Order: sequence, then structure tokens, then C-alpha cells
Amino acid sequence: MKVLVTGATGFLGQALARRLRSQQFDVSALGRNPAVLAQLEREGMRPIQADLADRQAVAAACQGQAIVFHVGALAAPWGKREDFYRSNVLGTQNVITGCETHSVGRLVHVSTPSIYFGLDSLVDVAEDAPLPARPVNEYARTKLLAETEVDSAFARGVPVLTIRPRAIFGPGDTAILPRLIARLKTGRLPVIGDGRNLIDMTYVENVVDALLLCATSPAATLGKKYNITNGESTALWPLIEKLCTALGYPLPKRHIPYRVADGAAALMEIVYGLLPGQPEPPLTRYSVALLAKNTTLDISAARRELGYQPQISVEEGFQRFVEWWRSNQH
Repeated sequence: MKVLVTGATGFLGQALARRLRSQQFDVSALGRNPAVLAQLEREGMRPIQADLADRQAVAAACQGQAIVFHVGALAAPWGKREDFYRSNVLGTQNVITGCETHSVGRLVHVSTPSIYFGLDSLVDVAEDAPLPARPVNEYARTKLLAETEVDSAFARGVPVLTIRPRAIFGPGDTAILPRLIARLKTGRLPVIGDGRNLIDMTYVENVVDALLLCATSPAATLGKKYNITNGESTALWPLIEKLCTALGYPLPKRHIPYRVADGAAALMEIVYGLLPGQPEPPLTRYSVALLAKNTTLDISAARRELGYQPQISVEEGFQRFVEWWRSNQH
């Protein structure tokens, strides 16, 4: 069976493409990183170097595909509005157009639960929870717009369903834990808030499991969205302390009240937004909220309707990440 993976040179995209190939799918891998594409080609996949905003290239990549997994996106806590819109909204529009033009059998779209969260604590958020009046950042804003495009496509008859995986981590992670480690290395990361907040994380291979379930799920699941996590809420700061111990970094000792950190981050956003190139500030209001607030999801719909069952625990996934990080001499 022929399948296309967009964002195949990214963290999740690579994991999905490799699993599909191991199961004898005929995989086309679309991405922008030529070195990773060359490696995927050596592993038996068809490489397609293209930008999601390239409508013709994306449409051509969809031709003849039974399933398109739309994983590609610009995911970052900071950046230019036009860059997020180009990748996340126009890119999704182009994938949908390709699927419609070439009558693709099913589109599986990867969104984000960042659309739920503002600057307040939320626990066990379900897919139909009310959304913030204003998205917390450009990533959340454009991914929500992308979901609107997907909803419109479903209304036109495109067979599509969406997952919203939370905080994907594991060997090969380039964002969640590496960003945290970069701060821990400096020894200047303070505990923000009371240090008792709960988060959800998702081991990368569990997300791949969910994506494969979406590829063969019943017709009744089409048009729906599903939260995906490890299904085990985790206390953030004890996990950070465990990471410090495993990698030999000093434990965070200073405590800063949430309101103080939030105020400092708000000021940084203003200042850095005025600088040439708008570089990412050391703290954003969203990153401060992530470090201080509860952010957990309800995955009962995915368990019930997709048959999703996380196979790799947070503890095992954490150990696999640490071993990978050490072996790659980061």
C-alpha cells in the first residue's frame, strides 16, 4: 500500500515513516532536510524534498497514495506570524487539495492540544472543551486554523481524522527535552510556581501507534479529533530533577512565583518583538505557564473509539531518551 508522510524529516515524521516501512508499506517521505531524506531513501523510502507551501509539489506527492499522514508543521513557541501561517495553514490547505485532486483514500492529520491551553491550569481536557478566546501563541492559532480547513474538507467529503498528541518525547527528540536540557545546563532554571503541577507527555512510538490506528479506524471516526497522551499524568518538577540526576546537571533550587515569572516573560516578549529579526526571548508567557500550570488531557475517546493503548510508559520512555542522549554525546 502506498502512503505519504509529510514532515518526514522531523522527529515524529521519521518515526512514523520508519514504522510504516518496517510493515512493508510503500512510503513516500516528504520533507525539507536533504540529509535525512537521503537516509530515508537508503532505508527504502521514496524521498520528496519539498516545502509544504509548494502547492504543485505537495499535490504531485499525493498522487496515487492510499493514505496521507500530514505530520509536517512549524512547531515552536515563538516566531513570525507569516512563517507559521505559511507552514501550518497554507501547508494543510495544499495537502487537502492534493488529497481531493487525487482521491486519496484517507487523510490522517496531526494537530496539537496547544489549542486548549492559555495561561491557566487545565486538567483532563476533553476534545470538546471550550477553547481560549485568544490562542496562546502563533503556533496554536495557526494549528487551529488548520483544523478549520480540515473540518471544511470533511464537509466536502474528504475522509479525514485528526489527532492531538501532547508533548512528544523520546530518542531523536529535538524540541521538548533538548530545550529543557539547554536551560538546565546553565544552572539558571528556577522552579516556577509551587513545583507541584502535573503535565501529560507522549512517547513518540505511542503516537505512531495512534497514527496507525487512525489509518484503519472505523468510518464512524472520520471527521473526529482525538487527544493522544501516555495516559499517565506526571509531576513536572520531580521529572526535571530526575533528568538532572541522570545527566549530571545541578538541580533547580531557586523558586520564583508564577506572577513574577509571567511578568518578566511578558516584558521579554515586548522587547524581543521589537528587535531585528524578532529572536526568541529566553522566556515566553506560554513557556512559563507550561512550567507552572497543570496541563493534562482526557484520552478516553481515543481508547474507546480507536482502540488506543499506550505501550511505552513515561518511565521507560524517559530511560530510553536518556540512553540515547548519552550515546549521542550531546
